[in-house]
Amino acid sequence: VRSMMPAPTCLAHLLPCFLLPALVLVLSEASEQSSRNEWQVLQPEGPMLVAEGKTLLLRCMVVGSCTDGMIKWVKVSTQNQQEIYNFKRGSFPGVMPMIQWISEPLNCDYSIYIHNVTREHTGTYHCVRFNRLSEHSEMKSEEGTSVLVKGAGDPEPDLWIIQPQELVLASTGDNVFLNCTVLGDGPPGPIRWFRGAGLSREAIYNFGGISHPKATAVRSSNNDFSILLQGVSNEDAGTYYCAKFQRKPNRQYLSGQGTRLKLKAKSTSFQEAEFTRERATEMSPTGLLVVFIPTVLGLKAMILAAVLLALATCWRSSGQEDFKTTGPAAMNTLSWSKVQN
Repeated sequence: VRSMMPAPTCLAHLLPCFLLPALVLVLSEASEQSSRNEWQVLQPEGPMLVAEGKTLLLRCMVVGSCTDGMIKWVKVSTQNQQEIYNFKRGSFPGVMPMIQWISEPLNCDYSIYIHNVTREHTGTYHCVRFNRLSEHSEMKSEEGTSVLVKGAGDPEPDLWIIQPQELVLASTGDNVFLNCTVLGDGPPGPIRWFRGAGLSREAIYNFGGISHPKATAVRSSNNDFSILLQGVSNEDAGTYYCAKFQRKPNRQYLSGQGTRLKLKAKSTSFQEAEFTRERATEMSPTGLLVVFIPTVLGLKAMILAAVLLALATCWRSSGQEDFKTTGPAAMNTLSWSKVQN
């Protein structure tokens, strides 16, 4: 007797199986669109003053998607437009990214050092993102960091703003000192501290007005405009600028180079470390795959992995149902054939 094999039931699962990958692709496209909309370059407006022969630090922080590194620095002066540094290609003498000069890595930080500054470095510097194919970049006139260079024979400027700390590492709950020394008088107006750059920067301390509740002044002399941040948290991370303002008109007159505050995780105890190690040992290969895929793979690879996983899950579930359906029938057919023989 010929055994009758039932038709596979996976066809009933085709619609859910293919709807899930489609949903994943739609969500990923929405995520990429959101990242593009939230992408933003932040840099101080300046002006910043540097002496000839010294080193200039130009700050640039990227908010949003910053994994591709399609960033470059361009200097705009009255004569021309010049590429200063490109994070994707080429060698630029005298220019070095900040991440190569510090032991603590800074994510999304595209700040650069310009060594042995000359008069030719006077101008406005733009940290911009460029197109992957044509390297075309768009610059807005209101953005950019203005830099002034004092030559050896030039008269002394009326004001210097010195922020000696480039990077400050702290843990949650610590008290942090941010140092600022102002030499000279300049025009009438207050000294102010800000966190961040651009239109979204946050006022932290105003020596002539209202200040943030966490910030207090720590002045050891008339030239000291340092502040103390009490009980810092992850929300306080960022770059802090000490700036001089003119009273009339009410605008920024000169800015320091900025101090980056980064919060580091506190070291865990021995018991916590042992517990973490045990949990990692007990974790199944599937669990490890879920943990490491977002770290190792890019977004598109994650989409492909999700599609394959969804198809495999649907196929396996449909196969199991087929086995449950066909198993007893096959056994009955086999028993019936034996009885007949």
